[in-house]
Amino acid sequence: MSLYARYSALLDGILDELTDAGQLPAGLNRKSVAVEPPRDPSHGDLATNAAMVLAKGAGTNPRALAEAIKPKLEALPSVTSVEIAGPGFINLRLADSSWRDELVTILSEGDEYGLSDVGNNERVNVEYVSANPTGPMHMGHCRGAVVGDALARLLEAAGFRVTKEYYVNDAGSQVDTLARSAHLRYREALGEDIGEIPEGLYPGDYLKPVGVLLAGEFGARFVDAPEAEWLEQFKAKTVAAMIELIRHDLGLLNIHHDIFASEAALQASGKVEQAMDNLRAKGLVYEGQLERPKSLDEHDDWEPVELTLFRSSQFGDDQDRPMKKSDGSWTYFGADAAYHLQKTENADHLVNIWGADHAGTVKRVQAAVTALTDGRVDLDVKIIQMVKLLRAGEPIKMSKRAGNFVTLADVVREVGKDVVRFMMLTKRADTPLDFDFAKVVEASKDNPVFYVQYAHARICSLKRKAAEAGVSLGSEANLSLLDSEELALVKLAAQYPRTVESAAMAHEPHRIAFYLYDLAAAFHALWNRGNDDPERRFLLENNPQISRSRLELAQGIGQIIRNGLDLMGVEAAEEMR
Repeated sequence: MSLYARYSALLDGILDELTDAGQLPAGLNRKSVAVEPPRDPSHGDLATNAAMVLAKGAGTNPRALAEAIKPKLEALPSVTSVEIAGPGFINLRLADSSWRDELVTILSEGDEYGLSDVGNNERVNVEYVSANPTGPMHMGHCRGAVVGDALARLLEAAGFRVTKEYYVNDAGSQVDTLARSAHLRYREALGEDIGEIPEGLYPGDYLKPVGVLLAGEFGARFVDAPEAEWLEQFKAKTVAAMIELIRHDLGLLNIHHDIFASEAALQASGKVEQAMDNLRAKGLVYEGQLERPKSLDEHDDWEPVELTLFRSSQFGDDQDRPMKKSDGSWTYFGADAAYHLQKTENADHLVNIWGADHAGTVKRVQAAVTALTDGRVDLDVKIIQMVKLLRAGEPIKMSKRAGNFVTLADVVREVGKDVVRFMMLTKRADTPLDFDFAKVVEASKDNPVFYVQYAHARICSLKRKAAEAGVSLGSEANLSLLDSEELALVKLAAQYPRTVESAAMAHEPHRIAFYLYDLAAAFHALWNRGNDDPERRFLLENNPQISRSRLELAQGIGQIIRNGLDLMGVEAAEEMR
């Protein structure tokens, strides 16, 4: 159990004592009670808002409740002082032994340090990427892929059961276009000069191998055949080939989904009708007309049509939404609602990672999930902003060979999986991100990938040098020799478990990248003090006792960096090349 978890448990016990003594009413909701670092480190080591959030329910004021909690906290052996600040925040200072003990915990728990059961084994479906299966992965897909995969790892570390899902949009007109494009490449593979790719078809060379595959299977059978004879077969085989290409490209980033769900299969199964019946039985579907679009002026032609509408406005949407068109076919939203109902069959929570172009559909899909599950399942949608590709500050020119986009595979081959994954998490997902090929491989503090990896590599180098000097680890290291600056680094390290929990609950994996950068910066600062004063170096050949204590500290920091990078899907570098 981490330090913050231990003090949360101790505080909970104190609140139980106050309840048993009649100073607090039974049944108070303690969900919002937190033990965390104070915003200003000069105020202490830990802070709690217990008095602030419980006072109203207890029928008292926060300051009075804080006064009741204070003496019980002061009685804890590891607490050196307790202060009440402002209207009722409680700040604690801990004995140095608490931080030394936490370093021992970090080292003993190793890879498991930071794991949590806050998820209570609840089931979470994380859907991410879900790009149309019409070509290889490109950098427009990359950020959502990394954010989704890192979030899945984070949720698993926090004690959730996670399903990683990819929704294959294989039922739309774009798939017909894909099949026609593949037919053109099929004819090319049989020796026909197809000339320029006609407007409206997919031009990328990535369909050439598919054409060869189709030619090998069908020979010249469908060269001059009517479209109706080959379209469905070509659709199925081309989509299958594209999914294999997508799996391969995502695999370059070590991203692997548990489920590839087909929209075509969903519609064929009758589940869209089932979702419609579910909503109709609740009085949430009706036949009606949409209001005239506000984007049209009074002179634009517009005729109202009868549509099957879902009462999404009852659930926070700004208007009701069509689920079926006037011609009887399903709208994309209609199929999407059914797809989300299908996901809820095996999930308590849904998380979707969507591109910015889907922002306008969030409320209607959340409304559908709430309506279809009677609020049992919640849907969180994370909107991913675009990545701007640069080279030394200049915008990247698109690749004509690949169909006017930069492929994910090309980027991974140039800078490596770990650089791509880390960089995609260096900003909040809902803010734009610049990816400069020159800067992401730069050896400088301004490059967060390098800066964090360099910290870990330094620690690995330190361990090798210690072995060469005959200074062993774990042989009765006297951690009381660590000074205040070194213990301050332990205090920052101790925040890792709560960072994992908070990042998981907020669905924000970038918090791990931010934390690791801060931890690396603090480690580098501690390392660099040895440049001015040799006695403050980590390894002192004339003082093995201090060396052992500092080596233990470095190993603890290295362990947390490895654990955090693992959550990001990044391997920790042992040396910088």
